[in-house]
Amino acid sequence: MIRKLSKQPTLPLNDPAALPPILSDGLPLPRAVVFDLDYTLWPFWVDTHVYPPLRAANAERSAAVDKVGESFAFYAQVPAVLHGLALAGVKLGVASRTHAPDLGREMLKLLQVPPASALLEEASVDAVIKAAAAAGQSGAGSAANKKDKVRKAIDFFDAGLEIYPSSKIQHFKALGKRMGIPHSEMLFFDDESRNRDTESLGLTMWLVRDGVTWNEVVEGIKEWRRRKGI
Repeated sequence: MIRKLSKQPTLPLNDPAALPPILSDGLPLPRAVVFDLDYTLWPFWVDTHVYPPLRAANAERSAAVDKVGESFAFYAQVPAVLHGLALAGVKLGVASRTHAPDLGREMLKLLQVPPASALLEEASVDAVIKAAAAAGQSGAGSAANKKDKVRKAIDFFDAGLEIYPSSKIQHFKALGKRMGIPHSEMLFFDDESRNRDTESLGLTMWLVRDGVTWNEVVEGIKEWRRRKGI
């Protein structure tokens, strides 16, 4: 299957949006959410569409430009998703089998995420932080302290980055060992159905069709809860 470089808008939404109620409804959330990179967090294959070196495309560093002048950025709602899950105390990780791991990491280091206040409504942010504190989510306090800072995208992934050509089962074995979190407490977003083999470890995979959006995240969490009998 050949995929062309997506040209859909990738910049954050202009008006702050409310976080989905599922992050503050008091029911359990996955302890870790793991993302694929290509056609999941961003609309391109980093190992075939991107020609290094990279440089920032604008002062906000919300996009990158490569050697041939092509521009690259996250799918539109990804920055808000990273903030929202982090504020809920969920650990974030990456599992990517790209053949250009160094370039993938460089892209994550170059792309910056605006402060939460630029993307999310304050009332919904406060509700998520309060719910996370009540649930004893250990990472919520740190995320709350950083919510109004511009951050490199790579800094959101406190669960670790597994970026190399391999079966994603190996990626998740490494992530599980690093975090000390059972695979049953993980939710995985990926655009390729073949990676459902990771579910043999006990995790839940949610197949995304056109990049990560809040709707995909909500449906993924619902499926994770369903499998947990919640």
